[in-house]
Amino acid sequence: MPRKFLVVADDTPEFEAALRFACRRAKSTGGRVVMLRVLPSNSDAHWSGAREEIERQQREEAEALLNRLGEEALERSGAAPIFLIEQGEAQSAIRKVVSDDHDIKILVLAAGAGSRGPGPLVSAIIKHGASLGGRKLPVTIVPGVLTEDEIEDLA
Repeated sequence: MPRKFLVVADDTPEFEAALRFACRRAKSTGGRVVMLRVLPSNSDAHWSGAREEIERQQREEAEALLNRLGEEALERSGAAPIFLIEQGEAQSAIRKVVSDDHDIKILVLAAGAGSRGPGPLVSAIIKHGASLGGRKLPVTIVPGVLTEDEIEDLA
C-alpha cells in the first residue's frame, strides 16, 4: 500500500501550505493525500430536528469543500485524495483516523505565523506528543508562509 499523508482541512490561512506540501511529498514518494475535515459537535442544539438539519448542512458543506480541494490535490499529487469527515474535536478525530488506517504514515500540519502563534492544533500536538491512535506518528510542521517555490524545493 502507498504511504498516506494526513492533512486536516480546516479554515486556517496556513492550511493551503500543508496541503501543497503533502501533495508534493505524495507525488515524490508515490503516496496519497488523505484530507480530514472535522465538523464541530452540535450539542447546543436543543431539538433533535434542528441538530440533524445543522449536521446535514455542515456535512454537505464539508463534502463540497473536500471535492473542490480534491481537484487541486489530484492535480498536484497525481493521485486522487481520500476524503474523511469526522465530527467532534480535531485531536480526537485525528487519533481515530490514524488508529483506523495504518497506511497513514505522516501527519502534515502548517504553523501560523506572527503574533497569533502556531495555531491550536499544532500547539496541542507539540504539547501532547505525536502518539496518535495508539501509534507514534511522525508530524511534519510546515511554516504556513512558505511559497509554492519553497515547498517545491523542500518536498
